[in-house]
Amino acid sequence: MSIILVTGIQAVGKSTIAQALAERLDRSVHVRGDTFRRMVVNGREEMGAAVPSPEAVRQLELRYQLAATVADGYADAGFTVVLQDIILGQHLTQVATTIRTRPLSVVVLAPRPEVVARRDADRQQARGKVAYRDGEESIADLDAYLREHTPRIGLWLDTSEQTVDESVAEILARGDEALFT
Repeated sequence: MSIILVTGIQAVGKSTIAQALAERLDRSVHVRGDTFRRMVVNGREEMGAAVPSPEAVRQLELRYQLAATVADGYADAGFTVVLQDIILGQHLTQVATTIRTRPLSVVVLAPRPEVVARRDADRQQARGKVAYRDGEESIADLDAYLREHTPRIGLWLDTSEQTVDESVAEILARGDEALFT
């Protein structure tokens, strides 16, 4: 079995694409890394600030560790796992190294910032979900961080002009490019 790690900044379509990808695979599981953040009832510190607190970083790293462990557990049980979370900068290599299951594929969704802004606005209107808040890092800030500080591992996709089905088809067709060794 294998694990496909899907990442990108907020509102790029990670959840939607990961779910659609998992639905196309036999015996598959969709692990949403953000679930582990939401499990913290009291004492949660968010990563939204430009300079997050040491506790927020510690909780983020715990979330990544828990997600990797769960993904490996499902893979050990014979499932193909699609693990989806916001994993940027050096954290991407750290998480990919932490996951012990191989083959491991890494897919970075990187649509243009103006497309992310449109998707975020559509998502707010449809579901009331707000990804970017005043006083926190902007789409432009996170996009720049992704492109400038995230190692170029795996398959990087500009999904700006793609439907969900087209993105999933491209991930499946270009799977060899996504392999992390």
